[in-house]
Amino acid sequence: MRNNVITTEFAMAERESVKIVEQQCNIFRQNKLYAKILDSVSDKLVVLNDKRQIVYSNEEFTKSIGFPNNKLLFGHRIGEVLNCTNAFKSEGGCGTTKFCSTCGAVNAMLEVKPEQSSEKECRIRTNRNDAFDFRVKATLFNIDNETLTIFIIKDISDEKRKQTLDRIFFHDVLNSAGGISGLSSLMPEIKDTAEMKEIAEMISRASENLISEIQGQRYYTAAENGDLTVEATEIESFKILKDLADLYSRHEIVADKFISISSDSENIIVETDPILLRRIIGNMIKNAIEASMPASVVTISSAHKNGIVRFTVHNTTYIPNDVQLQLFQRSFTTKGIGRGIGTYSMKLLGENYLKGKVGFESTKQNGTTFYIEI
Repeated sequence: MRNNVITTEFAMAERESVKIVEQQCNIFRQNKLYAKILDSVSDKLVVLNDKRQIVYSNEEFTKSIGFPNNKLLFGHRIGEVLNCTNAFKSEGGCGTTKFCSTCGAVNAMLEVKPEQSSEKECRIRTNRNDAFDFRVKATLFNIDNETLTIFIIKDISDEKRKQTLDRIFFHDVLNSAGGISGLSSLMPEIKDTAEMKEIAEMISRASENLISEIQGQRYYTAAENGDLTVEATEIESFKILKDLADLYSRHEIVADKFISISSDSENIIVETDPILLRRIIGNMIKNAIEASMPASVVTISSAHKNGIVRFTVHNTTYIPNDVQLQLFQRSFTTKGIGRGIGTYSMKLLGENYLKGKVGFESTKQNGTTFYIEI
């Protein structure tokens, strides 16, 4: 009930009554000039009251989210109409969970001042694991004795996707190809058979890594476009763990770190798409290796309970809380501009296509464990 106090972990949870919202909506219904000006804006735009509730939306916004008319939006908050996964995790709704503290949209609303607009970037993952990147701008204005916020939303998902592709193909892939080229140029000068064999093995590993990077991007792009085909077959969990341990133990990022299969692991027959499953667990392993200190051990395992197979990847490093809150958002990264698809792709492939559950647990005492349950 509205009279009850609703707890919040970030922004105010309280909402205006239906009557107040209706009065605020009427400002735009009764003055067609206001509505005409806002509808002329080519970007998506909504007007919010001081409780962050929508009291008007322009035609561009209404069309973009598939609502037959904007009346259905009134009284709701942005995250709720965009189906943000965090907007439904608490009774207070959009803006009231701990995850909302890192949301650019909510922070823009809270930080805007009468004399100064607030502009930020915002990442949203929906309940269907769709992902969007927005640039948002909040501006206060007074109208009919009401202080309202004009909130403009610009979709920059394509821009972020291009940054990611540029990073992968013009940095990671180019580096791998450069390594192969450099090693190959040494071959004609080597006379020692053992040394030549060693260089050949290094070229082979670098080639495998290059192919893996390209295949990974292909799967990610197909998955986002809805074109990925799942081909389920039976496979032993031990085989998956052994294949991945062998592959990543020879990967260039391992250096002086180690990958170990837990002695507690169970060997279970799993019916799933082994290529996609390897891709998901492989991303978990790469993240764990990159986050680990020298001489650290990354432990992988499989277990079975109540018809569910759980694969885990553990390392001893703790993930800071502000990073934890954003981990599965597309484009979020701690590795520099244009990275940030690893954890998002785990969710996308693992939940949308393998119909499993992907998550993580991280504490200072126990380190970090990523998992997928099928």
